[in-house]
Amino acid sequence: MPVLDRQDDVFVLDLGDGENRFHPDWVATVDGLLDEVEKAEGPRALATTATGKFYSNGLDLDWLFANTDRALEYVSSVQELLARMLTLPVVTVAALQGHTFAAGAMFSLAHDFRVMRGDRGYWCLPEAEINIPFTAGMSALIQARLHPGTAHEAMVTARRYGGHDALAAGIVDRTADEDSLRRTALDLAATHTTKAGPTVGTIKTRMYGPALAALREKDIPLG
Repeated sequence: MPVLDRQDDVFVLDLGDGENRFHPDWVATVDGLLDEVEKAEGPRALATTATGKFYSNGLDLDWLFANTDRALEYVSSVQELLARMLTLPVVTVAALQGHTFAAGAMFSLAHDFRVMRGDRGYWCLPEAEINIPFTAGMSALIQARLHPGTAHEAMVTARRYGGHDALAAGIVDRTADEDSLRRTALDLAATHTTKAGPTVGTIKTRMYGPALAALREKDIPLG
């Protein structure tokens, strides 16, 4: 399960050492750890990463298909987590050490910056291949954070982007090798710790108003 650490003024949220799918318990744990980051005082920033092969493989489809009567509640909770990360009142950096797929890729887009391994791992929105359409909120988030051409290609073709391709497409902001990835992300986050507070939260909220409204829409068509 996710755990939170702190290195000087940078909180480090490790999402886990498995596929880090968005099981309801996982979502609740991440949300609670974000409470700690948000309630802390003084200069601070947040870096997220994971341990192992995956950063996050997205929705927990096994749980979802076994609990179809709770599908709307589940998707709403995931979208609220995306909205919260998008507007967190600290600068956020995702260190993508492994595969970053579907809702995991969307979660990375909700960060302010992304650093990805250049030699291994893929960033991908596979929904077109697995026949699960994006919700309106998810579409709005992706289109708000990516260049239009990149959003179109990523969403329609389910292209798998390696680190260098993701950098060229503007999906990530930097690449690094395995040994320096986490340090690169923490150093980037550390340069922005003085910006923590309600002002940066308000800036993000106003910047992404339409995407936030779509993510927080209660009537979510799932088909």
